[in-house]
Amino acid sequence: MHNSVKNLVDINNNIEATLSDLKINNEVKIVAVSKTFNLDKILPLIEYGHVHYGENKVQEAIDKWTDIKKENDKIKLHMIGKLQTNKVKFAVKLFDYIHSVESEKLAKKISDEANKINKKIKIFVQVNIGSENQKSGIDTDQLEKLLVLCKKIELDVIGLMCIPPIKVDPSDYFSEMERLNNFFGFKELSMGMSSDYMTALKNSATYLRIGSSIFGKRS
Repeated sequence: MHNSVKNLVDINNNIEATLSDLKINNEVKIVAVSKTFNLDKILPLIEYGHVHYGENKVQEAIDKWTDIKKENDKIKLHMIGKLQTNKVKFAVKLFDYIHSVESEKLAKKISDEANKINKKIKIFVQVNIGSENQKSGIDTDQLEKLLVLCKKIELDVIGLMCIPPIKVDPSDYFSEMERLNNFFGFKELSMGMSSDYMTALKNSATYLRIGSSIFGKRS
């Protein structure tokens, strides 16, 4: 068994055990964050049957995934990085999920480009839960306004997403994200990475974005 597959199986087992202990019935999906990794590490996961993969750069994703998605229509590709409006046209064609909608301008652009090709993309709105100047995401006091706009233009928003501040306990940030997600009536919640996904699980995360714990350290 390839290392990436073994790691994925171990993580899945940990998740199932944790959900059972916490008596949480959420269906949790692992987004294998394949950004910067070559296909020799990704293909074993595809052959194993894993479906969800995350990339943060549009051009890298196009180069890596265009042919694979043509051959395997079960693959679901997630845009998890900051998305520039001039890349939206290309992103909409390739990705199935976008986790990083953070502005009305971006939301409108995605809606326009998706409508042109009659495609429904699942959307997460990224929240700057730590109010960090250097980090992407909508401020919490502007969140409702953006969600109203997304509904008006018929974007399929399925939940919220966050990246908490680094080098601090993320528990309070994840707890607040869970509260916001419930307040707005969403069932899906994108948060938790290799270092903190177990904490995210305890706060109802349903999409975990895990990279290095599956593929190993990035060079």
